[in-house]
Amino acid sequence: MVETAIDYFTYKPVRGAPEAAASIFFIVAAILAYQTRRAQAARWMYILVGTALAEGIGYILRVVCINHISLGLYIAMMLFLLLPPNALALFNYKVVGEIARQSNVRAKRFYLRPKFITWFFFASDVFSFMLQSTGGSMMAQDDMKETGKWICVVGLAIQLGFLASFVIVAIIIGRDPQYIVICGPKQVSEVAAKRRVMWTIHATTGLLYVRSIYRLAEMIDGYGGKLYSAEWAFYVFDFAAILLMFILYIVFFVGHNFPHRKSHCIRQV
Repeated sequence: MVETAIDYFTYKPVRGAPEAAASIFFIVAAILAYQTRRAQAARWMYILVGTALAEGIGYILRVVCINHISLGLYIAMMLFLLLPPNALALFNYKVVGEIARQSNVRAKRFYLRPKFITWFFFASDVFSFMLQSTGGSMMAQDDMKETGKWICVVGLAIQLGFLASFVIVAIIIGRDPQYIVICGPKQVSEVAAKRRVMWTIHATTGLLYVRSIYRLAEMIDGYGGKLYSAEWAFYVFDFAAILLMFILYIVFFVGHNFPHRKSHCIRQV
């Protein structure tokens, strides 16, 4: 018996949408690469470029799966669409960690120390990534589907928990005037620069939280459930949420505030 896309997706995937999504994310990657290079931003800014490319590859694999489905291709597609957003969380962790490092504030609380912010949340992101990748690959196998599902659920729940903890740390740093942000070319004060950066971090983290809640609900609902079988939900809560994050990263580009070489802040006279 010849396998079809419906056997794996549990619905007939719409054509045209994944092709458009892949093109959009490749364009996003090109724009971010240009912005990062032009601003001479820190190299870790390329996390965004790599994530956009990974998303684009995920949608290319979705196109291939619609036309020529196989277990290996389906697993690859799932992993490329499920895992890259973890890197966006890592990017936000890095931004707040860099603010703490550049400010040289002697933090009395351990969770406000630059190394703790960067490495603790990085470790949590890697742990969540490993659980989700393991569970995602297991879900495509009939005898391991249920086990893989719950491993993914645990990974996503851990991610949500650490995201909530990160938001608290970000709010504390955002409200403390001791923590400063280097000004970009068109920013007239450190206060304005910090407000812009922190707004971007909170907005994108909120969108990532929405996407993670959707993925968690989808996993709990199970393979073939109402959420899993609703393609519109995937494009609204996954594709659209992640795309909106990238739009915010482009419009409110923070690379100017984290240059590869330190620049001077232009202060308002």
